[in-house]
Amino acid sequence: MYEGYHFLGMHLIWWFVWSFMLMWLFMMPYAIPGQRWQRSPALDVLQKRFASGEISVDEYQERKKVLLIG
Repeated sequence: MYEGYHFLGMHLIWWFVWSFMLMWLFMMPYAIPGQRWQRSPALDVLQKRFASGEISVDEYQERKKVLLIG
């Protein structure tokens, strides 16, 4: 009766809708509101200073430990 097109293509459209929703869910570039972990701006600064060579490995590990515990 419909020759395999399921209500004039609606079946195909729903596949696109669900595919888009799943891709959006897993590829969002920003954090989800209300999630348990939050990025620390202080930790970001510490990582940048370590990457640029301003602080040593020992200083980095010591300060990271303080930031994550406190």
